[in-house]
Amino acid sequence: MERMPLMVGNWKMNKTLGEAMVLAQDISNNYDDRWKEDVDVAVCVPFIDIKPVKTVFDFDKAPIAVGAQNVYWEEAGAFTGEISPRMLAEIGCEWCIVGHSERRTLFGETNEEVNLKVKALLGVGINPIVCVGESLAVRDEGRTIEYVCAQVRAAFAGLTAAEIKGSVVAYEPIWAIGTGRTATPEQAEEVCNAIRVELGELFGAPKADEMRILYGGSMNPGNVDSLIAEPDIDGGLIGGAALEASSFVALVNACLK
Repeated sequence: MERMPLMVGNWKMNKTLGEAMVLAQDISNNYDDRWKEDVDVAVCVPFIDIKPVKTVFDFDKAPIAVGAQNVYWEEAGAFTGEISPRMLAEIGCEWCIVGHSERRTLFGETNEEVNLKVKALLGVGINPIVCVGESLAVRDEGRTIEYVCAQVRAAFAGLTAAEIKGSVVAYEPIWAIGTGRTATPEQAEEVCNAIRVELGELFGAPKADEMRILYGGSMNPGNVDSLIAEPDIDGGLIGGAALEASSFVALVNACLK
């Protein structure tokens, strides 16, 4: 099955309101009509930037989706500092990252919490981008496939193939995030293929074949071609290279036919 590539920029905790609008405008100014046919494009931005960035894209009629980087699973309540799925849906979020290694490592996010967030997002029609990936220690121990597939199973526990429509998995080896080190295309493909096999066991081969699996971890204009050429890599979750319009646009254009 041919899957539409997906390029997602993860701005992390960068870009003030004004900076975010400038970057969004720069991306929009470089929009190519071929994007509409050949690649899906999204940026996941800080909460305060979501509405203004979406406004820039909407004004320019650029079909670039906007998403969040985190969410809480309750609909409402006494959860100071949290944002609910319903709030994100109301301002036009189409995507939301969950389970990023920085959330797991720095803020103690567990597999069980990732699962709750996935279910909550799907409940309001937001597509979750489920991040999985191993540390260098796990890779050196030879447990990468086992570890990553366990994260996949946990993230989608209790869900059916019909319920996970729109979900995406992003493989991000922790040792390659923001370090300049990148998994070789062969290393990345091995894990992404294992993820697809795991999805097939969970939801059946047809659903696994249609789901998109992204690579994250220092993807840049210099290595994008070799990575997305792999059969089970359907695009990227981009960190540092998404903070400049020129590099992000180059990654998107690499997906054009």
